[in-house]
Amino acid sequence: MRVRTAVFGVLLFLQSALVLTGGAVRLTGSGLGCPTWPECTPGSYTPVPHQAEGQLHAWIEFGNRLLTFALLFSALIAVIYVLKSGRKDLRSLAAGQVLGIFGQGILGGITVLTDLHPLPVAGHLLLSMLLIAGAASLYSRRHEPQEKVSAPTMTISVLSLAHVLISFIVLILGTIVTGSGPHAGDEKAQRFGFDIRTVAILHSDAVIFLMGLTIALLVATSVTKSTKKAIYIFFGVSLAQGGVGYAQYLTGIPELLVAIHLAGATIFWIAAWRIRLSVVRSSQQERDQS
Repeated sequence: MRVRTAVFGVLLFLQSALVLTGGAVRLTGSGLGCPTWPECTPGSYTPVPHQAEGQLHAWIEFGNRLLTFALLFSALIAVIYVLKSGRKDLRSLAAGQVLGIFGQGILGGITVLTDLHPLPVAGHLLLSMLLIAGAASLYSRRHEPQEKVSAPTMTISVLSLAHVLISFIVLILGTIVTGSGPHAGDEKAQRFGFDIRTVAILHSDAVIFLMGLTIALLVATSVTKSTKKAIYIFFGVSLAQGGVGYAQYLTGIPELLVAIHLAGATIFWIAAWRIRLSVVRSSQQERDQS
């Protein structure tokens, strides 16, 4: 039990850490610290002395690349563990982690080769969020297999599914806000060109709608105690995240608050996904007892 908890826990931690290191690359202007891909500089896979991009920027970007290799190693260990344990229900989740990491490498290359165009940058983050969801599922389901949602709780299931989908839309809108503002990773990087005030308002409106849906899910009948706990945690995280968002908007989007907001977005997504996992798990428990 301790082994599988460690295997899946490390995988979830590293998937989340990749978002944070990617944010550090962007906020320090190190997005082109390694100006080529898959090499860091022409003729070298590592930073070289006296390169034009500067050693600090180069090593920050290179460190983010190295974390991807650590993440791949962790994902491969998870696959091996799942295969040896005979958990057929976890095979697709574990394999998806490995495939997703390869996809991240390709997207990272496209990001560099397009000089940090905001579209692949946004895709890079959103793919990380999907992989975080997969890693969270592996961690949640590490003890026993889980089946499909049973009919008596289908209403709650639909609500929770809508909740997690809207949460992901909030993340998408957040990437549009980011791609329309400063902190692109390089001062010459292209931006989306949207009015940042307009997209920020759209982003906040989606969050307000999500909070209403969260309350609806909370007061719905047949919600279990574990699901209510997950909802309360999500609500608290969302309020804190909203406070940071408004603070960075009112103070000119300083780097520190952007970094906190990015970390909060990762926690926000994990909390949203935990609601869905809790609903599925509770439905299985009710089915087993019936």
